[in-house]
Amino acid sequence: MVWIYIVREKKFRPAVRFSDLSSILKIPKSSFVKLRHSILVLRLIGTGLLFVALARPQEGRSDEEVTTEGVDIVLVLDVSLSMKALDFKPEDRLTVAKERIKEFIAKRQNDRIGLVVFAARSFTKCPLTLDYSVLNTFIDDITYTDFSYQTAIGTAIATAANRLKDSNAKSKVMILLTDGASNAGEIPPVTAAKAAQEFGIKIYTIGVGKEGQVPMPVTVQNPFTGQTHQDVQMVESDLDEPTLQQIAQTTGGVYFRAQNSEKLKEIYDQIDKLEKTEIKTTIFTSYEERFYPWLLAGFIVLLLELVLQNTRFRRIP
Repeated sequence: MVWIYIVREKKFRPAVRFSDLSSILKIPKSSFVKLRHSILVLRLIGTGLLFVALARPQEGRSDEEVTTEGVDIVLVLDVSLSMKALDFKPEDRLTVAKERIKEFIAKRQNDRIGLVVFAARSFTKCPLTLDYSVLNTFIDDITYTDFSYQTAIGTAIATAANRLKDSNAKSKVMILLTDGASNAGEIPPVTAAKAAQEFGIKIYTIGVGKEGQVPMPVTVQNPFTGQTHQDVQMVESDLDEPTLQQIAQTTGGVYFRAQNSEKLKEIYDQIDKLEKTEIKTTIFTSYEERFYPWLLAGFIVLLLELVLQNTRFRRIP
């Protein structure tokens, strides 16, 4: 369009014949004379806007429909006083377990997770939820119970199974962490595991603690002054591995042994890989036409060019 305009300007430039141009040359040139080529600029802009409109610009909005077949998980955590053992230096067993559990939760998505704690008795600390921030708050609030060193593993399994039995999830999982042998409660651990298996619940068991004697903080009282101070004594670890293995085997789960913090982290990573959530995503995209403003702007600019060409910038002849 620019090339055609230049050719026409050179070849078909109109002229008016005068015998003497001296008087005409004295007339000052109007600013509109300098702006006469703006007609071409308007034509180019208007045509360009029409080209954009013909390209039919659209704005798309995508909606994502997620269908998830999640996993319902109940974390069962031993909070008896034996979890104060210091063999997971520099922290005790319970502190390390809480940190590893929170790391495990951070890797899950679209899964309902609950929390059951136990010692001589068991109770639900947090029901199944998708609100992981709330769940982490409950984990931070966990402290040792006043139920001495007793451990009711069977009761804990029954409590957790009661939370999972009515679940419609694709997979129902229990992750039981303990450092001792079951010495309390009216339900034997293996019996509770068999009942859980009937509900389609899989139990992963984790035994924590080193073998043999482990350091345990104790409060010592001076018999003469009555003053107390903290001391560390060596006590024998009483982890019942055969029972934990049988619990896992009965329900189709796996037994793990963690003797340090790093191994416990690896165990939760393994369980995370074993229990994956299936997520199906369907994306719907809808489009809205956006060429109207471009078409209107192009029409207005070309109309302006046409009006100016036949009024202010009209040529004679």
